[in-house]
Formats: sequence, structure tokens, C-alpha cells
Amino acid sequence: MIETELKAVVDDLALRRRRVEENGGVLEKEGYLQDRRWDTDAESIRGRDHVLRIRVFTGRPANEASLEWKGPTSAANGYKLREEIGTSVGDATALSEMMERLGMQVTRTIDREIVQFRLHGATVRFESYPRMDDLVEVEGTPQQIEQAVSVIGLPRDAYTADSLVEFMARYERRTGKRPVVCAADLDEKEW
Repeated sequence: MIETELKAVVDDLALRRRRVEENGGVLEKEGYLQDRRWDTDAESIRGRDHVLRIRVFTGRPANEASLEWKGPTSAANGYKLREEIGTSVGDATALSEMMERLGMQVTRTIDREIVQFRLHGATVRFESYPRMDDLVEVEGTPQQIEQAVSVIGLPRDAYTADSLVEFMARYERRTGKRPVVCAADLDEKEW
């Protein structure tokens, strides 16, 4: 499947969430989402612009885990495009152990609190990181994305096809603070 998406920095999370809820958004998930990206010592997966991750969600309506592969990133008409294949996993811990025994390692962990809605066919996910701007990710067809973007109410030009790394760099340039997307990277005094 080809994933089509846009992301934007959220100025007021409560307001944007309320707009989605008041305009027909159906809550799909709310809780904690962690991605563990896996690669070889030589980072051969990342070197090809691929991602192999174990994604673990803890929250409502139910905890779940999945193994997902993403192919190289491209852009068309301003949208980020990426082939994606995923499957549910019953035991993420056992899968992680298998990956380690195959010689792979976690090269990146991304933690965030999420609230995810289905809105007019699009998926709208608000993401709050340990120390960075809140983001909204909108996935679907271009028409579904544009309809959801108009409901959320952020200016259209706030949305980009940029990667999380690019949002992190902008946050650091703007605030002078190091962005943190993995809870384990916070200083002890920040807990």
C-alpha cells in the first residue's frame, strides 16, 4: 500500500482536537505509541531509505503491536508518499528477541502520546513528544487529506511532506533546545 500523508506543527492541541470531534471525527486510539526502528550494524536498511520497525501502542481501545516495513520516501504534488507493509504481532518482546538474534539492533526509538481519529475517510493523528512541538499527521487520499486539513483549521501552508527529522531541526533552530522524541533521552532532572 502507498501511504500518502502531510504533517504540521499544532498550535493549540485542545482546539484542533475539538474541531475534529465537532466535525464528525471518530476516535480510533488514544494512548502511548512507541516505534522501535531496527537495522544492521552497517545501517544497511536506513542506507536504502527503508524503515523496519516494531510499533507498540498502549491505550484505548486496546493494546496492540505490529511489524512494519516502509520503502523509500518520495513526494508528489506536495504529499509525502511511501510504500508500507505491516502485520499485527502478538508478542512484540519475542519478536524483538528474534531480531536481536538475527544480528539486528534498535537504532532509533520514537515515543509519543497520541490521539487518532477517522475523519471523512482520512486518519488524523495528533502526536505529543517528550520535548518537541506537537504535530498532526493526516493520511488518506489527497481529497480526504484536504478535507481533514480544512476541518482541523491550521493554515494549509503549515502542512508539509517533511520528515520527523526536519521538524526536529526546525524546533531546535527556533527554540535553541535539543528536541527529544525518545523518553529515555530526557535528562533525569526532566522527569
